[in-house]
Amino acid sequence: MNHAVKSVPLASDSEAPSDLATGTIATLMENATAEDIGTGDIADSIALLKSTSLWTDDGTNAPASTARHLMQLGGANLSVGRLIEGHVNGLYLIRTHGHIALQSRVDALVKQGAMLGVWGADGPAPLVVSANGAMLQGGKTFASGLGVVTHAVASVGTDAGARLALIDVTDKRRQDASTWQMQGMKATVSGNFDFDGIPVRDITWIGNAGDYFKEPHFVGGVWRIAALQTGGAVGLLERAAAQLRELGRMGAEAQHIRLGRLVTRALGAAALTQRAAGQVVSLPPDQAVATSIAARLLTEDVALDTIRGVQQSLGLGHFRAGSETDRMVRDLSVYLRQAAGDAMLLNMSKTSFEDAGSLWRLIP
Repeated sequence: MNHAVKSVPLASDSEAPSDLATGTIATLMENATAEDIGTGDIADSIALLKSTSLWTDDGTNAPASTARHLMQLGGANLSVGRLIEGHVNGLYLIRTHGHIALQSRVDALVKQGAMLGVWGADGPAPLVVSANGAMLQGGKTFASGLGVVTHAVASVGTDAGARLALIDVTDKRRQDASTWQMQGMKATVSGNFDFDGIPVRDITWIGNAGDYFKEPHFVGGVWRIAALQTGGAVGLLERAAAQLRELGRMGAEAQHIRLGRLVTRALGAAALTQRAAGQVVSLPPDQAVATSIAARLLTEDVALDTIRGVQQSLGLGHFRAGSETDRMVRDLSVYLRQAAGDAMLLNMSKTSFEDAGSLWRLIP
């Protein structure tokens, strides 16, 4: 039996999105460099968030606040934001497609400190149920949070099609972070996970085959990615401005003109992202998906322009060894390379121009 997502109202002017504690954000920012070079453990940063409302948040109760929290994380520590986004998504999928008993079990696990991750990308051998139906075979790649995520919400190939399952992923012998050879997002402890030989009796199915791809719960959820991308851009702008002030260069009109233009775009991206978050369950699925895609693509463009603008404003100082803005750019550049951008643009455009009134229906 599936559990329907409850309908939520959009945030009104009197329901201003809440912020994460200033001290928490400051600590996450301080931890980011050490986590990037491997002298800090991202699990320590994640632990700071386990006592916040975000830890049990699936994005449906106060979506504008969830979006703002993800923006804040993206600005302070994008790797932490990436893992928390997966946790929020995992809760959402379980509460959307899972039966009541599973929801209660997961709620209890999360309150005890368990962390979820959504692992969808198959490895060289896709994750499937064996021919006799008794074991799992194959693995996942680009699995973020190895050793930090305790339970993966993973897509598993079955005879009936792809099906979500909740699987304990704490066995370190199955984890391989050495496959993540990227210049950015190093702190996410991403890599491969080998599911070979795990008994099917030890996993818990979430919903039915095909549920994972139902909208607006699949692509319609990319507003969470948009929130992190927006936060990454805003955080980079703030750090660049701080560095320019330290150098006595922020007073130059050229800097204000260059960076000010980026601020206007970041504000628009943030507003669209919060709107997309609030409308996932209030709009028809095709419109909700189109709005989330628009936010995801706009925030990518804004972030790319922000990277270029910050590099121009800081000059060679940005590229100095140990530069904080360089680390932030590396992380953001890697994170921006989300899959299927062209397919998403095509999807959104078809919805926008389906008939004479389609585009207007996307504008509230």
